[in-house]
Amino acid sequence: MNPTLKDVAELAGVSTSAVSRAFTKGASVSAKTRAKVEEAAQSLGYAPSLIARSLATSRTKLIGLVANNFQNPVFLDVFDLYTRALQARGYRPLLVNLTDITDPSESARLLRQYSVDGVIVATSTLPPAFPITFQDAGLRIVHAFGRASRRPPVHVVGIDNVAAGRLAAKTLLGRGYRRLAFLGGPQAATSTQDRAAGFLKEIAEAGRAAPRLSYARAYSYDAGREAIGVLLDAGKPDAIFCGDDLIGMGAMDGARAAGLRVPEDLGFLGFNDMAMSRWAPYNLTTIRQPIDDIIRRSVDLMLELVEGAQSKPSTTIFPCTVIERATLRPVSTRAARAQ
Repeated sequence: MNPTLKDVAELAGVSTSAVSRAFTKGASVSAKTRAKVEEAAQSLGYAPSLIARSLATSRTKLIGLVANNFQNPVFLDVFDLYTRALQARGYRPLLVNLTDITDPSESARLLRQYSVDGVIVATSTLPPAFPITFQDAGLRIVHAFGRASRRPPVHVVGIDNVAAGRLAAKTLLGRGYRRLAFLGGPQAATSTQDRAAGFLKEIAEAGRAAPRLSYARAYSYDAGREAIGVLLDAGKPDAIFCGDDLIGMGAMDGARAAGLRVPEDLGFLGFNDMAMSRWAPYNLTTIRQPIDDIIRRSVDLMLELVEGAQSKPSTTIFPCTVIERATLRPVSTRAARAQ
């Protein structure tokens, strides 16, 4: 049988309440008593019950991690980093999959049933009502990969997707491409909307022809492969900015199946810099979203809230960078001077 708190108290020669205080951060207990308790616990192989501690402190040390796009491999990296960051700080993740969930109130009730200490919403594809509803239900909220705003309703950590769209346009124009296209994810996603807006604005300000806009039904390989067929049916562009690497890889394979060479006949620029984009069949030139930085800041901000920090909702923005690989032609010297 597993040793109990009472077993530790008997071996240490102290009361059970003294053992409890010894394992409670900030509780009043002498150094001598704490040492006796720790020695007894180690001898017995005792570990304090997290469930019992949560009942005593009204803190579960559970952080809800909410997303709705588990099919995209980039979220494997996201949740791996989140869980390791939380566990390193003594917290535990509760993963919540909101794919096909449309009622934010029902989701908030689910999270409250588990008595989570806070919630990190890690997606740009949930409607804005979700994080706001969570906050209205009394939950501490950080929205990772949320929409940049000067006055956000909840804490937001992510990138400026409008600026990312501008960066994509500059990258393609700098290589001399003229007939451009945008292949985004679901049109309802704020990230897709903002990347398209920035892409269009930069191209318009450069005095170039407006790009064609197309949208995949999901951030997935199959959706990208399907969408490239529709886009090519309307006439081949010179280069495509894909709003996600996975969409881009599906679109590349679809273009190759149609007899096009990459980048000789058609250039591709992805987004995210997921691990698969480095695979030899793709070697995708892409825009890196600093996922590690976003995750670290989201976790830090969440634990500050849980541990009592009071602050107005803020937006933390990290810059994106272009990762050069092999799916675009080299930078045109003349085009670079013109930029």
